Amino acid sequence: MVKTPSSIKVHITRLEMAAPPKTSLAVPVNIQTAIMRAPDIPLPFYRYLYRQVGARWHWVDRIRLSDENLATALHDQRNNISVLYVNGAPAGFFEYFRQDEETIELSHFGLMEHALGLGIGKWFLLQALYAIWTLNPQRIVTTTNNLDHPRALQLYQMFGFSPISTGEGIVRPLSDKELLELAKKG
Repeated sequence: MVKTPSSIKVHITRLEMAAPPKTSLAVPVNIQTAIMRAPDIPLPFYRYLYRQVGARWHWVDRIRLSDENLATALHDQRNNISVLYVNGAPAGFFEYFRQDEETIELSHFGLMEHALGLGIGKWFLLQALYAIWTLNPQRIVTTTNNLDHPRALQLYQMFGFSPISTGEGIVRPLSDKELLELAKKG
């Protein structure tokens, strides 16, 4: 019998940043890093990154998209994906979307399990913010919720984001059938 997971209620916080961060951080010592833009990211690689980064935080929206809809979202000229590599292996990614001339949304940001605890999360978020601010927006927006990393909200605020609204939402975790389909896709 296929188990259907119950929905999870979440508290969502929308944040806004109106000026570039004034902080500078060095890469932790003894760690080799590279951040590379992935303008034509292959769908299987994106799904791998998204699942590896987001599984523990219940990221499901992009997993449920068809290949066609995912390709449309990812390859939109307003969308940008950059992948973090640590010691030669993928370790996380950030994605942003230019909503208009004034507003850019940091839509996805995170590290893979093996990169957590290395002390690179703050540095990586700062690199993402620096990259976005080079486009001269008036503001950067993002959202987080209580299923995210326990220090996510605090980290965003540390770098200059301010909460602008809160609300409630529902996350429907992947079902066994969806997980099986995901495994088949590779």
